[in-house]
Amino acid sequence: MSPFDWGMFAAGLGWAAATALAVMLGTFALGLNLGLHRVVDVAWGVAFAAVAVVAFGLSEGQGDPGRRALVTGLTVVWGLRLAVHIARRGSGHGEDPRYEAMLARARGNRNLYALRMVYLLQGALVWLVSLPVQAAQHTPRPLSALAWAGTAVWAVGLFFEAVGDAQLARFKADPANRGRVMDQGLWRLTRHPNYFGDFCVWWGLFLVACDGGRQAAAVSVVSPVVMSVLLIDGSGKRLLERHMAGRPGWDAYTARTSAFFPRPPRRHP
Repeated sequence: MSPFDWGMFAAGLGWAAATALAVMLGTFALGLNLGLHRVVDVAWGVAFAAVAVVAFGLSEGQGDPGRRALVTGLTVVWGLRLAVHIARRGSGHGEDPRYEAMLARARGNRNLYALRMVYLLQGALVWLVSLPVQAAQHTPRPLSALAWAGTAVWAVGLFFEAVGDAQLARFKADPANRGRVMDQGLWRLTRHPNYFGDFCVWWGLFLVACDGGRQAAAVSVVSPVVMSVLLIDGSGKRLLERHMAGRPGWDAYTARTSAFFPRPPRRHP
């Protein structure tokens, strides 16, 4: 068996694209029925989980069974937790203001514009970002310390995401905090514990893929790089901070709290 089966990997790329497309088209149909395009945010995690499961099934007999099970399990746990959290957070609410603003710029049919600029774009990103999950399925080399190091980085990321989301939900549920800036718990260490968690999750999955060899690392390094750019300079941190700017206490919070990577708050900002 060759160190990395390029033919099976290439075939898997096509199936991964088809899987992501199917999830997004189904979600688009649901969004039309509900009149809410924010459902695509729930589909983001579901699509990653679906791609991982399909890649696992297609790679039977191709890669190390331990790595295949590990990378699939980590992706499914992360994706479904995120999907459930976003579904609960958005339950009972109207359209996301981000999508309202985007659709207001549409020329012609708003729904077709949403299909192109939201659903299909996110489907393409799912395909691209999931490259480590796909590549790790086709490497026969047994698991080593690097895979477990990647799992540890993934676990740190899941902790920051899950705990940060839970802390923010409790904070928002208290009417006394209306209009205040969340600066407690993990939010004292970084202004974006959930985005930092996402960052760690995908660099961790990349390390699991790297454990399979240089070929897997070479074809999947674009994934954590793209995710990092999106989280820090794209649709993550930058847009959220633009939305938060001007709120009472925000300037003082940004002066003492790390913009992304966790650290103790500054005593004298």
